[in-house]
Amino acid sequence: MYHYSITLIGFIAPILFTITAIYSWFQPGNRPIAVKKLSIVSALTSIVLSIFLGFLVFSNGLIETPFLGIKNIGISLRYDALSILMFGMIALLSFIIIRFSFNYLDGDNRQGIFLGRLSATIASVQLLVLSGNLGVLFIAWVLTSVFLHRLLVFYKERPGAKLAARKKFIVARLGDLSLLSASVLLFNQFNTGNLEVIFTSIKTGTIVFNHIGLIGFLLITAALLKSAQFPFHVWLLEVMETPTPVSALLHAGLLNAGPFLIVRMAFVMQASNVHLILVIVGGLTALFGSIVYLTQTSVKTALGFSSIAHMGFSLMVCGLGLYPAAMLHLVAHSFYKAHAFLSTGSAIDAIRNSRILGAQRKANPMRIGMSIMFALTLYLGFAYLWGINPEKDFSLLAIGAVIVFGISRILSSAIDSNSSFKLMIQSGFVSLIVVALFFSLETAAHHLLSYQLPELGQTGIYKNVIIFSIISVFGMVVFLQIISPVFQTSTFYRAIYIHFRNGLYINVVFDRMVRALYLNSPAESKSEILETINENRINNPIEILSYKTQRA
Repeated sequence: MYHYSITLIGFIAPILFTITAIYSWFQPGNRPIAVKKLSIVSALTSIVLSIFLGFLVFSNGLIETPFLGIKNIGISLRYDALSILMFGMIALLSFIIIRFSFNYLDGDNRQGIFLGRLSATIASVQLLVLSGNLGVLFIAWVLTSVFLHRLLVFYKERPGAKLAARKKFIVARLGDLSLLSASVLLFNQFNTGNLEVIFTSIKTGTIVFNHIGLIGFLLITAALLKSAQFPFHVWLLEVMETPTPVSALLHAGLLNAGPFLIVRMAFVMQASNVHLILVIVGGLTALFGSIVYLTQTSVKTALGFSSIAHMGFSLMVCGLGLYPAAMLHLVAHSFYKAHAFLSTGSAIDAIRNSRILGAQRKANPMRIGMSIMFALTLYLGFAYLWGINPEKDFSLLAIGAVIVFGISRILSSAIDSNSSFKLMIQSGFVSLIVVALFFSLETAAHHLLSYQLPELGQTGIYKNVIIFSIISVFGMVVFLQIISPVFQTSTFYRAIYIHFRNGLYINVVFDRMVRALYLNSPAESKSEILETINENRINNPIEILSYKTQRA
């Protein structure tokens, strides 16, 4: 057993990061030695605390801190498998990103300010994942956006940074309003902000829900807006003006707030029965993001669309009720995306210095068919060995189908090409490892988180039809990508390629809606644009649009 007061040690990590942020006011400039030391101590302390709290949870199960607030709404922390998993992930990522920031901003005359803002953002994320009450959950949710905004405008003289921050501000406030409305309805229903009391009441059925559908819809809206889902994703593509550590923290940490909220409120979501919204919007966003990702030439823009797609996929998995699988994907994506952003510079140098030509595709229908059949056989074989029941675990099989599509891409790139037999064997081995890891890690995640999450229920006919439809579209898109060498020289293909490369022009529509193009006085900016267009005799609509975007 543990002494009740020991649970308060969870507050140490966010408090240390907050102290670091405050101390940065006194060392805002170049070489802030004390701020650097404080930030590293905070990150290392977070790692140690995550291990210690993980041991406590393993030994005692769910643990809650003493409550501070009024009328059951206020501040308390909750330690369970879900919160400790997220807390540990954030601790590791924060240490890596802070260490990277030391070298990245070395010599910058505002390095202390940056580290302070970074520390404040990390503290708010830690509070979010550890929150045990609606009060602290909402406060931390808002603070993550507020401090992220301060990071986005770190170089406030850059118009692109202002543009991204302004778009993010509008989307974030809509998300805050949605979560606030859902929290108020939940508090009025249960007369408490304690999450465990709310979840227990739902599980035992002691309270008849009012407005449960509306609450679920509001939670979904907050999650979709927070995680840059279509069509509110455009702000994410314009944060490249910020320092690279901000991009790493944003894509690897802050975007996860949407899926985390849905998983944390899984019992509420299960009772609200509005999962289909997540399945549809998340699935379509995942499709959109993955297609546009393949058309991008800028590494960071491609990574932005990749994050949009991954968040959509995570939310779609949540909509299917596979919460452990969603968390598995979320954690894996976080570490992958942090590494991807922090290594973009070296990756670009490696590509530039490389003189190795890729294997040439042959577009052989027989070889393509062999690749798809091999991937399907591999997946079904593992599903059979793991004892997957097609009727009971239809959602899991559907998510696994996406894995099949990915494996088909890997295999077709090797089999349907002029590559060596050794490369074919290597691609087959990689595919085997991917499938084995999917089933093994999903099983481990299920055992780790199952007691904090609702059981997977039976899917109805309508849900099955929607799932099948979305998975079929996934399959069709991947199939078109596999056979693309056949028709990639056609005019229609090139036209579609250009439209997707421009993100179907959603960004243009959003710019006009929020008037984000006019960063100064609207009349002044508009007159300057028109004057330049006339002087340069720009007549092509696409060139005019390109110029306006650059001017913004």
